[in-house]
Amino acid sequence: MNFEVSETRKMIAESIRDFAKLHISPFMMDWDEKQIFPIDLFHKLGEMGFMGVLVPEEYGGSGLGYHEYITVIEEISKVDSSIGLSLAAHNSLCTNHILEFGNEEQKKKWLPKLASGKWIGAWGLTEHNTGSDAGNMSTTAVEDGDYYIINGAKNFITHGKSGNIAVVIVRTGKKGDSHGMTAFAVEKGTPGFTSGKKENKLGMRASETAELVFDNCRVHKNNILGKIGDGFIQSLKILDGGRISIGALSLGISKGAYEAALKYSKEREQFGKPISHFQGISFKLADMATEIEASELLLHKAAYLKNKGERIVTIGAMAKMYASEVSVKVANEAVQIHGGYGYTKDYPVEKFYRDAKLCTIGEGTTEIQKLVISRNILKE
Repeated sequence: MNFEVSETRKMIAESIRDFAKLHISPFMMDWDEKQIFPIDLFHKLGEMGFMGVLVPEEYGGSGLGYHEYITVIEEISKVDSSIGLSLAAHNSLCTNHILEFGNEEQKKKWLPKLASGKWIGAWGLTEHNTGSDAGNMSTTAVEDGDYYIINGAKNFITHGKSGNIAVVIVRTGKKGDSHGMTAFAVEKGTPGFTSGKKENKLGMRASETAELVFDNCRVHKNNILGKIGDGFIQSLKILDGGRISIGALSLGISKGAYEAALKYSKEREQFGKPISHFQGISFKLADMATEIEASELLLHKAAYLKNKGERIVTIGAMAKMYASEVSVKVANEAVQIHGGYGYTKDYPVEKFYRDAKLCTIGEGTTEIQKLVISRNILKE
C-alpha cells in the first residue's frame, strides 16, 4: 500500500472544505432542527462530480476509486454527517447497485441522471420485521406477463420520500431462500409506488429516512437488475462496499469531533492554564488521535483491496465495525472535554454525538459485523 495522499485527494478535500463553508455550515443547524432534507444541495454536489464518484466517465460519473471516495464522504461528514450519510447512500447503494448489476441499457438510462445529481437514489432492503434477518422479507413480486406486481413495504430507507428512483430487493421465491429474492429499479411516479412515514430521528436529521410502500405496483421486467433470484446475493456484495461508506462517514465524524475538542482544549482555561495541559484531557486526546489513525488505516486497506477487485468481506466488516465504534467513543469524549458547553447546541460536538450512533447500526450492526468477521476467520 502507498500511504502518500494523492494530489487528487488533496484537491477533493480542499474543494469540499470550500463548498461546505459556503453551502453547508451556515444552514446545517436549521436543517437539523427542522429535519429539512436539502435537495438543492445534492444537485450542487452533483455538479461538482460527487454524486457519481465511482461511476465511470462514460456514464457521466467522475470515474474515481475508493480512496477518493473515502475522502469525499469523510470531508463532508467532518462538517455535517447527515449530508455525508445521504451522499454515501446515494453513491454506494442505489447508484452502485445499478453500476454493478445493471445491463448496458439500464446503465445508460439511469446512471447519468444519478451521477449528475439531477436524480437522487434510494435503496430498499430493510422491512419492519426484517432488519438483520433481511432474508425473511415479506415484500413480494409476482409475475404477470411482462410485468411483476410488487406488494409490501420497506422501512428506514434513506431518501424514501425524495428519491427519484429506488433499487429494491423483494421476494420472488420462497421465504428465507437466499436465491428467492430479486432486485428491481422502480422510478418515482410508478403507479402503486408511494412513500410512507418519515422517521423522527435522534441524529442524522437532515438525511431523510422514510418508508417505501408498494400497493399492486406494476414494474416491467426491463427493470430487473441482474437475474431473477440474485437480488439478495447482489445486496450482500453491495453492502460490502457500503461498509467502506459507513466507515468513511464514521471517520469524518471522529475527525470533526476530535478537531473541535482539540481546539476547545487549547482555548478553554481552568486554574490558570488551558485544559489541554491537564493529563486527564491530554490522554483523552491521545486515545482519540490514535484510534482515528487506526480507523483510517483499516478503511484505506479495504479501499486498496476493493480497487484491486479483491474480496473485502472480512476487512470491510472490520473497518466498518471499528470506525463506527470509534466515532461513538470519540464523539462522547469530545462532549466530555467541552464539559457543560458540549451539551449545548452552541458547539458542534453535541451533533456529532447524536449522529455517531447510527454508524454502529446502519448497513449492518456492530453485532452483525462481528458475526461476519468471526465466520470468516474461523473458515481460515
